Amino acid sequence: MGSSLLFAQQKKLCITVDDLPVVSYGIHDSTFVFNLTRDLIQTFDEYQIPAIGYVNESKLYTNEKPDSTKIKLLELWPANGYDLGNHTYAHLSYHQTAFNDYTDGIIKGEQITRPLLKKYGKELRYFRHPYLQSGLRQGHTDSLKNFLKTNSYIEAPVTIDNADYLFAKAYSDAYKEEDSEKMKKIGSAYVKYMEEKVVYFEWLADELFGRPIAQTLLTHANLLNAHYLDDLAAMYVKHGYTFVSQEEVLRDSAYQSEISRYGNWGISWLDRWALSQGKSGDFFKGDPEVPAFIR
Repeated sequence: MGSSLLFAQQKKLCITVDDLPVVSYGIHDSTFVFNLTRDLIQTFDEYQIPAIGYVNESKLYTNEKPDSTKIKLLELWPANGYDLGNHTYAHLSYHQTAFNDYTDGIIKGEQITRPLLKKYGKELRYFRHPYLQSGLRQGHTDSLKNFLKTNSYIEAPVTIDNADYLFAKAYSDAYKEEDSEKMKKIGSAYVKYMEEKVVYFEWLADELFGRPIAQTLLTHANLLNAHYLDDLAAMYVKHGYTFVSQEEVLRDSAYQSEISRYGNWGISWLDRWALSQGKSGDFFKGDPEVPAFIR
């Protein structure tokens, strides 16, 4: 029993947060977005989560000029010791954007973040693909990989993909309607769904690698996560996870697995590795679905 318990405690999870500074669903009140960001950071602090946030710099501008209020909001991350990565300037689809336009968006997406990190003794190192789209074909994928490498970026894959954005939109709508009962119902369904997701992707990793791998969770900077990330963190701890940084999670050799299948998808890297191992159809049937009332 002792050794299996010890093994369970070795499970690692990196929590990544996309679309910074915030996904506000049309609520632009400065107190609201500040509180949302503060709540996320308080949960990171409480659970000692070395989280990383991925920035869309287009959100730091008003009328095409840098907006100091929005930049100060983003600065809460490095000021409190948290890392930032590049999520492109305007969150365009790699699969629907000309290569030069897309890569221009990567460079444009580092103009504020890079000096901001430097101010706190940090550097901009990681890149997260919008929509988890990394290439339609091998050549298309390799072109982006080469560009990122040349510009000193490390790709940040996701293993636990999920539809938190669907729950978040429903939650935001309920918040605007001041329907606290509906908010609770959505929040509760969200935590349950996210637990089912971690169990599913653990199973998938075990099927592919015969062991638990260090997992990377995708979330977004929205009100739902500001309110429920502490519940999620407690749930991951219950499942035996310790929280690790973006740097540490990528040390797992699973992330070097070959990908040989490509398509117009934005899916978990575990799904890509499974497809590349020849898995198909029924193999994926256990993937939890979003409840109908959320959809």
